[in-house]
Amino acid sequence: MNAQILPLAGASAPQHPLDSASLFRSALQVVETEARAIAVLQSRIDDSFLKACQLMIDCPGRVVVTGMGKSGHIGRKIAATLASTGTPAFFVHPGEASHGDLGMITKKDVVLALSNSGETDELLTILPLLRRQHIPLIAMSGNDGSSMARLADVHLDVSVPAEACPLGLAPTASTTAALVMGDALAIALLEARGFTAEDFARSHPAGSLGRRLLLHISDIMHTGDQVPRVDSTATVAQALVEMSRKGLGMTAVVDEKDTLLGVFTDGDLRRALDDHAVDLRATALTSLMTTRAKTITPDKLAVEAARLMEEFTIHALLVVDHAGKLVGALNIHDLLRARVV
Repeated sequence: MNAQILPLAGASAPQHPLDSASLFRSALQVVETEARAIAVLQSRIDDSFLKACQLMIDCPGRVVVTGMGKSGHIGRKIAATLASTGTPAFFVHPGEASHGDLGMITKKDVVLALSNSGETDELLTILPLLRRQHIPLIAMSGNDGSSMARLADVHLDVSVPAEACPLGLAPTASTTAALVMGDALAIALLEARGFTAEDFARSHPAGSLGRRLLLHISDIMHTGDQVPRVDSTATVAQALVEMSRKGLGMTAVVDEKDTLLGVFTDGDLRRALDDHAVDLRATALTSLMTTRAKTITPDKLAVEAARLMEEFTIHALLVVDHAGKLVGALNIHDLLRARVV
């Protein structure tokens, strides 16, 4: 643990080589200090927390989060987390609020203000104006006797035993505590609203979760003439031509009403070629096809198709309606293009 960290080739050597033991010791002290700060919050989940949640869930408008400096950075993250978990929210910079952005806040909103000291000038300039409009105010600070705490309808205490900074100056444990309290609010409200994974996906349509929870089979399947199909009287040669034209590695076998009878796949063809007792020119296609084909309905999620393909080690699926009529087809490449897998 006494090894020195040497500079990279070509880089200027530091005046004092770094002591790895000291670095590890310092980092572990930070983790321990911030862990204690979070642990203290458990006793702060109390009636004030409950009242804050009630104000936010009853809010007919939006939760407006504001804070200066490092508290502002934490506030932006809290606003984003609230918005993505079912509580409409946005961030307003207190400095900009004094120069016109205060008009973004309406009487239907609730304000969540962050300041470790509770004495941030930019906040104390705007908060009395909001109180005159009877806009509910939730203060989150490390000083329950501060000016901001006295102005607030609810004060959430996020004071910490100590900052992780050895100088006691840089916001470290205090910003972590504020962030965790913000997450606690967001998740408590999420559960109170009955917010679901599908609701979350609607807020994240471009993300992988959104695609997995919002994309249905009907959104990506091939339809109409793009679906490979032959009737029950087709020969193996006709089936191969249809498979080549449609490029899905299979063809459906249907009756005159388009009801699915079976599927003939590349795998069925390989097995037939390997069976010397099978005469491909004379054997009926219906005797070579798979009659219990794996299918899916168009209303199912695309991720369900991926699960079926993985479970049964297949690369394509036929899509049928609830009466068993062929309505579409898709393969693994369609799922890859849709970034479902």
